[in-house]
Amino acid sequence: MTLGALGLVAALALAVVFAAAGVAKLADLGGTRTAVGEFGAPKRLVAMLALVLPTAEITVAILVLAAPSRAVGAVGALALLGVFSAAIAVNLARGRTPDCHCFGQLHSAPAGWKTLVRNGLLAILAGITLAAGVAEETPSVLSWAGNLSGVGLLTLALSATFVALGAAGVAAFSALLGSYGKVLLRLEDVERRLSMAGLDDRKDVGSAPELGLDPGAPAPGFVARDVTGVSISLDDLLAPDLPLLLLFTSPACGPCQELLPNVAAWQDEYADRITVAIASGGDPETGIAETQGYGLKHVLVDHDLAIYDAYRAAGTPSAVLISPDGAIASHVAPGSDWIEQLLLNAVGEVGGSDESVEGPPVGSLVPDLTLPGTDAQPVSLVGNAGEDTLVLFWNPDCGFCSSMRDELLNWEQSASSGAPRLVVVSSGDEASTKAEGFSSVVAFDPDFVAGAAFGANGTPMAVLIDGDGRVASPLVAGAEAVFALADGRGLTDSPFFDHIKEGVTP
Repeated sequence: MTLGALGLVAALALAVVFAAAGVAKLADLGGTRTAVGEFGAPKRLVAMLALVLPTAEITVAILVLAAPSRAVGAVGALALLGVFSAAIAVNLARGRTPDCHCFGQLHSAPAGWKTLVRNGLLAILAGITLAAGVAEETPSVLSWAGNLSGVGLLTLALSATFVALGAAGVAAFSALLGSYGKVLLRLEDVERRLSMAGLDDRKDVGSAPELGLDPGAPAPGFVARDVTGVSISLDDLLAPDLPLLLLFTSPACGPCQELLPNVAAWQDEYADRITVAIASGGDPETGIAETQGYGLKHVLVDHDLAIYDAYRAAGTPSAVLISPDGAIASHVAPGSDWIEQLLLNAVGEVGGSDESVEGPPVGSLVPDLTLPGTDAQPVSLVGNAGEDTLVLFWNPDCGFCSSMRDELLNWEQSASSGAPRLVVVSSGDEASTKAEGFSSVVAFDPDFVAGAAFGANGTPMAVLIDGDGRVASPLVAGAEAVFALADGRGLTDSPFFDHIKEGVTP
């Protein structure tokens, strides 16, 4: 094959790739802006670059098709590929893999070494196109097509038809995926409404995946501006001494947009029990639109995904719970369902730390329950004759449990002679529970049967049982209330129990 023919083929390939990439980016400007921001472009330039880059790609595609401008188009292609590759390499060196959004909604994936290899191959095509253009050995595409006849014209026509059909198929498939996504969102909304009406009979689908930082680890600090331009830090969000639910969203994420009305409702309904904040991967303008549309508060602009990366978030929407003392209190919850479950668990636990939780009446007989213990030995929750028992509902994966574990282990070693006997009822698996290091009696309740019998709706929660097998305290939640019972202060010194100090036991 001559240099002229090779240059023409390379020019055609470049034109198709750059035209497709440019048109796809222009068709999804919102996603393009997000991608440009994620690659680290300055905030003030994001909107302009999101328009300039696809326009430049389309211009390159047009220039390489004509013989007089082919060399200029090839130089433009090499320049764009150089800029793209440099941006990818810098992000990879920093351990980041932002979504390249290379072909808009037609195809988008995290940028990586494969993306650099693809750019390298395109650079080779651009080099061949440049060489042929400089040597002026390639005709324009139109003049080349005009010289064809017979079989050549038929082949060209068939090739163009197949390309058009392929493009139409890709577009149709993309539209189908979009429609399918909308159907899933509608289905999720229907399921939510059924659940609210008490008609949801779905069974537990298992535990959430363990993503992000481990519970108990220090929460990475950050300082970011909210959509009003005010600088807000992690310490500012934790200042009310409430747990923080930090959500990660993106303007280009459909499920995120579906979740925002719920987030606004949570911020209003649970304002006295938990702080809900959003780290949005979009630009400030998009964040302002979100805030105005739903009345959201604490919307932080995380356009470079620094907060997202620091917490090792798992896509959008996702969320992590941070305890008031600045420790990670949960793994990252991926998706709307897990986020809602995380919030409800957190609200239940926080509410229990301030007031008693409804459980069996004080003075009533303890439910006669026997659970498997360590090495399958049966453990009775009725208690030992003449000895108080503190039944503690526990889960090794619970961030609030993790935050009090060390203090609880110290209490085990230094408890006074009058302290109650501790029975840990774990809803986690045996291996992770044994790893907690308890020296007290441990029982396993993976289906939370005992928890439900005592009215518990989360962990850590506890109840005191007297030596006669009767409930001797309200069911309580949270570390402070648990230690109040463990230290014998639950019915005497703690203001937590002021309202039930009298007439507790029959």
